[in-house]
Amino acid sequence: MIDLLSMASTNKPLKLLCLGAHSDDIEIGCGGTILHLISSGIPLDIHWCVLSGNAERHREAELAALDFLQGASTFQINLASFEDSYFPAQSRDIKSWLVLQRQRQSPDIVFTHRNNDAHQDHRTISELTWNLFRDQLILEYEIPKWDGDLGQPNAYSALPADRLKWKIELLLKHFGTQRAKDWFDAETFQGLARLRGMECRAPEAYAEAFFARKIRLF
Repeated sequence: MIDLLSMASTNKPLKLLCLGAHSDDIEIGCGGTILHLISSGIPLDIHWCVLSGNAERHREAELAALDFLQGASTFQINLASFEDSYFPAQSRDIKSWLVLQRQRQSPDIVFTHRNNDAHQDHRTISELTWNLFRDQLILEYEIPKWDGDLGQPNAYSALPADRLKWKIELLLKHFGTQRAKDWFDAETFQGLARLRGMECRAPEAYAEAFFARKIRLF
């Protein structure tokens, strides 16, 4: 389990692993937090892993990641091509792929999907995250969608208003394949961030929320 005190050290980069089943998941779920961490000047070593996508969605994922990760100390972008919507049936192969990512970096924090997300691909990634990463702080992010499965988070990342604005601009800039979806718009992203900001009394009114099932303080 991660020692939170060690994360205050500036002598070494904070190592983050970001896992997303689809090409926009990381950006929606924790993109503002990543932008805020980078802009704060904290040294960061970020591994950004997207597990599905055709050629077009891979291109979206890569270009978006390059924008979101601009200013990080070091980063790697790793894209896989597992079949969208069928992750439970591919769980064995996905686990093997994630083991390779674990060998490349032993992260301090893992951002992943929520355990009881309504999307089966998201749940599979969350289950495998907890199976494979046992000495890390795991923060499960949320994805708004028509299923109406938003829960009651217990951890928050307060966002400066300009970081939220930049997050939304990058989402709308890079994910043209998603713009036709009725939930994929600035109002949805800003509205959820405002709600979560209200819940945690964020200084600038906005926040991203996470589910932290297990934390060791010292």
